Parts: sequence; C-alpha cells; structure tokens
Amino acid sequence: MTPAEPLTHIALPQLIRLQADARALKLPSARQVRSRQAGLQRSPRRGRGMAFAEVRQYQPGDDIRSIDWRVTARRQSPHTKLYEEERERPVLLLCDLGPSLFFASTGAYKQVRCAQVAAILAWLALWSGDQVGGLVFDGHKLTVQRPARRKKSVLQLLDTLASQQRIQGPGTESPTATPGADLDTALSEARRVAHTGSRIFVISDFMHITGDTSRLLGSLARHNTVSALQIVDPLERQLPDTGRFAIAGEDGPVWFDGSNPRFQRAYAEKVTAHQAMLDECFRTAGVQPATVMTGDEPAIALQALLGPRGHIG
Repeated sequence: MTPAEPLTHIALPQLIRLQADARALKLPSARQVRSRQAGLQRSPRRGRGMAFAEVRQYQPGDDIRSIDWRVTARRQSPHTKLYEEERERPVLLLCDLGPSLFFASTGAYKQVRCAQVAAILAWLALWSGDQVGGLVFDGHKLTVQRPARRKKSVLQLLDTLASQQRIQGPGTESPTATPGADLDTALSEARRVAHTGSRIFVISDFMHITGDTSRLLGSLARHNTVSALQIVDPLERQLPDTGRFAIAGEDGPVWFDGSNPRFQRAYAEKVTAHQAMLDECFRTAGVQPATVMTGDEPAIALQALLGPRGHIG
C-alpha cells in the first residue's frame, strides 16, 4: 500500500482507475452455446435461458422433442429446432457500506475494500459483455441500480459507491439505522431485481446477520450463482496480546486491555461463535464464501478467488 492510495475513503476517479488493476483478471465471457437439442448440454450457468436460433433438417441423434412439426409438415421432411444460450448475463453487486465497515487496523478501511472489489468486478463484467447492476446500502440509504450493459451504468454504480461511503466516524451521526437499508433488506430487494441465472456477489463484513439472512441468501442462490465476499480486518479475528487500545464506537471510544486473559478468552469465544454461525449461514444457503482482508490488495485477492470460470473457490 503506497501513501498515495486511499485508506479511509475512495473517490470516484480512483474507482475508475481500477480498470488498470482489472485488466489482469478475467471473468468468463457470455459464450454462445449451440446445441442440437434442448437438455443434452448442461449450461455453464445455473438457470440460463435458451433462445431459439434456427430450424434445420432433422439428423440422427436429435431429440424428437425438438422437432418443429409445422416446418416438418410444410416441407414434408423432419426438421428440428436449434437453440443457443442467452448471450448476456446479469452481474449484480450487493455492496455493504454500513457503519461497521468504517474501520481497519491495517491496510484500508473495509468500506474502501468493498468499493474496490465491487469496482473491479464491475469492470470485468462489462468487458465480458455482461450486464452490470448493483445495490449499495449504508445503514441509512439503499440505492438500487438495475443491470445494464453500458459503461454509463458502471460509472453510475461507482459514483454511488463513492458518495455513500462514510467520511466521518459513526460518532458524528445518529446511531439509529434507517429501516430498509440493511443487509437483509438488500437481499430481499436483490431477489426482485435479479434475473434468473444472474451472477451475484454479496460484499459485506456480515457483522449483522440475522435469523433471516440464510433464508434470503438461499432464495437468491436457488436460481443464481451467489458468492459471499467477507471483508475482514485482522483485529476482528484476534486481539493483540499486550497493550491497552481504544476503538471508536457510536457511543464514544471503547477501551480494551490485550493482556487481560478473561477479556481475551471472552472475545475469542465471541469471534468463534459468530464465524461458526456465518459459516453455517453460507453452507445452508448454498453460496460460495470467500474472504478479503483489509491488508490485501483487492486485485490480488480477487485473482486468488476467481477460478477459470469466474467462480470463487
């Protein structure tokens, strides 16, 4: 991380310049897949539709269910329909910029990493010929942008990511979140916005999951490919074992003593319990989890996470 790079807030020009980082990565393009018959070849993406391409003369091995009986009757010889996979695939980015993401002990703030990851994925999707859309929520506001295959749409999404980041600490704002601007609400809205067969990335620290989160994720994953990218700061996993530290909170600074064994034990148990609950949430929902640390460069982190077909391992 060089001094010129953003640490607490990233602006629109910097998100636009992430095109350079995105060039080293590649999401799969929406390739046209032509099949002799519907149902023989599995689509590489769950729920993708098959569009009619043309009619040609029946050949041995063709599925009789694909025979076009009207053309057959008119030409007095069997003809079968050919289909091709829909060319455009919607990519939907759910971006959490809530109060808990205005934090980092190393690298860049979680809200910066969220915006950077989303920007890189948006550029990759656009270059692959896919539609790009997103939902950005910050605890006070939920902004929805429907998928479209235009550079203007990507720029609008990046502008939203830049403008909805926090610039001042949570202590300067009302601690009461606005109803309808949290993760569960965004997941519910995504179900309404997403088309069947979409590639969906949920980018959040998942600090505030509820009993409904798994169900909402599972509902999205039923007809789409969903990845959960968890933004994590090392301090959230393990506290320093010595020293006295303060963390800014909504009600003022919170102090803790790293050398206190009881506090360390209680903290470790809470972290372990939350992560276990989160892992079970992802497993039950059937989504693909991955982790991006605040100390990681986003392009390098995504390079390790994106497989040859763009799926996160």
